[in-house]
Amino acid sequence: MEKYKHEYGAEQIQVLEGLEAVRKRPGMYIGSVSARGLHHLVYEIVDNCVDEALAGYCKNIHVQIKPGNIITVQDDGRGIPVEVHPKTKISTAETVYTMLHAGGKFGGDSGYKVSGGLHGVGASVVNALSEWTEVEICRDGGKYKMKFARGKTVEPLQRIEDSDKTGTSVTFLADSTLFETTNYDFSILEERFREIAFLTKGLRIKIEDLREETVKQADFCFEGGLNSFAEYLNQNKEKLHKKPIYIEKTEGEVPVEIAIQYTTAYSENIYTFVNNINTVEGGTHLEGFKRALTKVFNDYARKHNILKEKDSNLQGEDIREGITAIISVKVKEPQFEGQTKTKLGNSNVTGIVQSMVNEALSNFLEENPSVSKAILEKCIGASRAREAARKARELVRRKSALETSTLPGKLADCSEKNAELCEVYIVEGDSAGGSAKQGRDRKFQAILPLWGKMLNVEKSRADKIYNNDKLQPVILAVGAGIGADFDITKIRYGKIIIMADADVDGAHIRTLLLTFFFRYMRPLIENGNVYLAQPPLFKLSKKGMKDIYCYTDEELEDKYKELEEKGISRDAISIQRYKGLGEMNPEQLWETTMNPETRTLIKVTMEDAIKADRIFTILMGDEVAPRRQFIEENAKYVKNLDV
Repeated sequence: MEKYKHEYGAEQIQVLEGLEAVRKRPGMYIGSVSARGLHHLVYEIVDNCVDEALAGYCKNIHVQIKPGNIITVQDDGRGIPVEVHPKTKISTAETVYTMLHAGGKFGGDSGYKVSGGLHGVGASVVNALSEWTEVEICRDGGKYKMKFARGKTVEPLQRIEDSDKTGTSVTFLADSTLFETTNYDFSILEERFREIAFLTKGLRIKIEDLREETVKQADFCFEGGLNSFAEYLNQNKEKLHKKPIYIEKTEGEVPVEIAIQYTTAYSENIYTFVNNINTVEGGTHLEGFKRALTKVFNDYARKHNILKEKDSNLQGEDIREGITAIISVKVKEPQFEGQTKTKLGNSNVTGIVQSMVNEALSNFLEENPSVSKAILEKCIGASRAREAARKARELVRRKSALETSTLPGKLADCSEKNAELCEVYIVEGDSAGGSAKQGRDRKFQAILPLWGKMLNVEKSRADKIYNNDKLQPVILAVGAGIGADFDITKIRYGKIIIMADADVDGAHIRTLLLTFFFRYMRPLIENGNVYLAQPPLFKLSKKGMKDIYCYTDEELEDKYKELEEKGISRDAISIQRYKGLGEMNPEQLWETTMNPETRTLIKVTMEDAIKADRIFTILMGDEVAPRRQFIEENAKYVKNLDV
């Protein structure tokens, strides 16, 4: 191997001082420099305020999005200490904002019993990634102020006036040279702050968007805590019992709060939090909850002869069908598996949660026999459906073995065997499927045509899905199972691309498929394997001119203007509006929608599982009223409606 000829000595070793490292590699600290990372800046500052609330000092948090996408976060906590820090010899407040790993939450005799921010990087990282930052602190009978620019101190902390208030106000402008966008989405922040308010009962969080003439605002305060959270999540679902089952207890300095409510839905939704951090991968608190849930319901069913001697125990997945549960634990020194804080590792929490749920849930079932009966009837129904699904699954496997192929008949597979390099287009209709098969690159592109009406899985159990002739081909093509059996390591294609017509029917098919992936193959979405193909809406053509494809009305107008500047009038151009994919010949389909060099794909992501669950329930569930309301509220945003 040829050696890279370059000097490599002491001079080539860079030492990044202060906050330079953050500015050099922002993704290491906030995940990305996309919109997600931008919103993370706000969360970091708000989380500091919430930590004050958890410590019992803060009651109100006020967030403002000001014109120019300037953010102000104000709280009425104790205020950041202002005295000179004994180690840094500058004010403590300046230390917190200019030095990594400077904070009061490292454990021991700190100012916080529990906290989400344990690494001491939140405030300093926000400061480093902002064009400028201003901090005002009310504490010790005075009001103090300091200013920064890109992480460096511009004006050190100074007392500006007397004040009998306490609290901290942080105003910052994200650095546009570092972020892909500096435009905040009000709805994303709103969802996050609603969640925080649910998890911190009694805390009021107000958010205002002052960027437009009409001010958007939301004000959250929930004295019911997790009970209110469960009711909010299930507001569009049919409940098996009116009030959630509520558990709240502290054991061994670990406060635990749990709310459980069963619905007639078929999916399970369990959300876990540690010190208000959403642990999306679960951990020891979730493990303890699941163990207790399975044991308590089986014991109750045996004791009251609902399960006979000959009957097998109910499985955990049977008992969790239709459940909405929120588990919130506060741990003094949480151990997370990884910096991302997505999985709790404290082993003692398993036993604490398990014993609490065992006791509280057993008492609830004994005291509420009618609710217990309704839940267990659903669990037994789920058990029978699971067994039917197993038989259907085995039948599919046997059938596949007899046919000596595990792939659906209509699938035109690719020759490449490395899943990471392969992609499958799920195409609406046989005609479009035919064009796609002819136009594709056979080496790495597979085509799966679908036809007829797709099953709405929001209203169906797994046994119906396995027996559905429209979904079976999708399950077989993906090759990783569904539901609890789904194993993402077994997927046959790195990209699963939904390609449907740009009309109402196409949108409906996309939504049905996305509902299926979300409910039964969620890791596909979480891992970024699902995409939406963007076929063109228009084709502009003229003799002697290469065809131009436009994907939106805005793009069409821009192309018209470009051509007019070149002396080509609109009247000289013929325009074709594509009604469906079947109107394109194979070459056109390849050029516009399938060629990796020219196509437009939209990756399906899941920013917020809670919000996603609510939207799928509204759009695809049984309740009509919420769906009508959603349509009325969002109809004004619809573009390119083709009816």
